[in-house]
Amino acid sequence: MSEASASAPRRPVVVTIAIVLIYLTAFASLALGILVLLSRYDVPTDDVLFVSLLGASVILLGLLMIALASGLSRGSRFARNLVTVYLVISIGLHVTTIVSTDVWDWSAAIQAVIDALIIAALWLPPGAPFYARRPAAASVPA
Repeated sequence: MSEASASAPRRPVVVTIAIVLIYLTAFASLALGILVLLSRYDVPTDDVLFVSLLGASVILLGLLMIALASGLSRGSRFARNLVTVYLVISIGLHVTTIVSTDVWDWSAAIQAVIDALIIAALWLPPGAPFYARRPAAASVPA
């Protein structure tokens, strides 16, 4: 076993589950973005640009989440911070949806709970130590 692999902490199971959930959400965003982009053929001519931009934005956010999930799997604190910001905004939007609609929106409530669980998995033990600062490896003279 090499020295680098001996000092690198193992990824906790809760972090792996959170990463899988983020990948699933990202791929769902890609699929939704493609459907929105394709729906531009069924909207009035005045709305084609808006629907096209909306679909492209959803696709790009899905791709960003895939990149961030990859960073999370490697222990990137920057990726953890960006995912947290994204999920907090997502929770706020889900809560706004729940409050502003007449009928209780179960899907928004479930998504908000899943987002909160992902944040907890990334910031609370046993997941948080995986993202702790690691001491720089001492350089070995040649």
